[in-house]
Amino acid sequence: MIRRLCFGIIFFVIFTTTAHAEMVSVKSAQARMRSGPSEKYPIKWELSEGYPLKVIARQGKWLKVTDYESDKGWIYKTLVAKTPHMIVKVPKAVIRSGPGDNQRMVANANRGVVLRTIKQKKGWVQVKHESGLVGWVRRDTLWGW
Repeated sequence: MIRRLCFGIIFFVIFTTTAHAEMVSVKSAQARMRSGPSEKYPIKWELSEGYPLKVIARQGKWLKVTDYESDKGWIYKTLVAKTPHMIVKVPKAVIRSGPGDNQRMVANANRGVVLRTIKQKKGWVQVKHESGLVGWVRRDTLWGW
């Protein structure tokens, strides 16, 4: 009995520390975040396409999510997708021509700007802005996946 209990505790600790949070992003031009899992609940925010969210619970066809500012709400499952996006979480992030602080600066992105994730490399993320601009941003200045 003690062996089973120890095995169960070890399995639980390993599973919960290695499990990754499920991330989603808004796939429609606008999606409504609600205070509860139904259209009967008030709208808290309207989110634009690409906005990244972390799923923290599920209820039927609704997802309870949190964003980069730890705001929580509910969104209907069909309004999100598994398309990776990130959002700038610092006052200003520098977009560079390559993955490194020594690379040429091509633009700045202010807090709250949503960027499509292309790929990640050693602490850097190649991103694409809705304007078409492509560049590299330090991973620690972004939230999402």
